[in-house]
Amino acid sequence: MSASSFVILAVITSSHGVRGAVKIKPFTQNPDDVLVYGVLRDAAGKPYPMKMIGESAGLLLATIEGITDRNMADKLRGTELGVDRSALPAPDAGEYYYSDLERLPVFTADGAAYGQLKSVHNYGAGDIAEIELANGDTELFPFNDAIFPVVDVVAKRIEIVLPEVVKAIENE
Repeated sequence: MSASSFVILAVITSSHGVRGAVKIKPFTQNPDDVLVYGVLRDAAGKPYPMKMIGESAGLLLATIEGITDRNMADKLRGTELGVDRSALPAPDAGEYYYSDLERLPVFTADGAAYGQLKSVHNYGAGDIAEIELANGDTELFPFNDAIFPVVDVVAKRIEIVLPEVVKAIENE
């Protein structure tokens, strides 16, 4: 599975209990859909056959084949799990997968090049877009409609309204 075709559907956040179960944060619209697309794999292609056993505080609880104790489960913390892009359905009109946005150019409203989208993260307080600037620096922005009013995968274009501009518009 190539890195460009790997789509992250979930991440292992921690162990759960002493028998090797793990807590998983799903990124699918419906959390229960995380296993609908087949066996989840890490970015290197290693499969993680699992069985969902419950939920806890918005996280899924699962057992993974071959993981039998807490120490083994703890070593998986931070492991991103996903599938090959071909296993996913095509997005509806106006929808997209975040992985389809990576490396797309970002422009300001007046058409000036701003950078390119490096990735979209979620640390629990909402989606954060990481934009790589021409000089190699990166900037983080809330990934929402006010700051990113245009996200066009077909035209390969993302438009950004810088937060200070958003504040000025809101104060008018």
